[in-house]
Amino acid sequence: MARKLDEVMSELPKERQARVQARTMELATLKDLRKAAQQTQAQMAASLGVRQETISRLEQRSDMLLSTLRHYVESMGGTLELVASFPGRPSVVIEHLGTDLTLHPPTDAAIEQRTDIG
Repeated sequence: MARKLDEVMSELPKERQARVQARTMELATLKDLRKAAQQTQAQMAASLGVRQETISRLEQRSDMLLSTLRHYVESMGGTLELVASFPGRPSVVIEHLGTDLTLHPPTDAAIEQRTDIG
């Protein structure tokens, strides 16, 4: 079973934890994040319920859905935060993007409204 990043980090000496934290700020790719979490593609695939080849392709993408990225990060025990930064203003955390939404069937009123339009 895959280990969570928090578990791995807690077992490291404090000095090593500090070095890992500093290095984390320099990481740029999903592959780097996975390796820093000491996870293999096979372990990530098992955690996400996909094949190893899917993880390989995912790590090579330059564009993906936020929900896909969120699942990838959460499978390592992390949390994905989207932050918008603006000059001269405080940064803003954007919430509820990349989360699963429950879709409800349209109501009778919504169906009637659609048929009135056409």
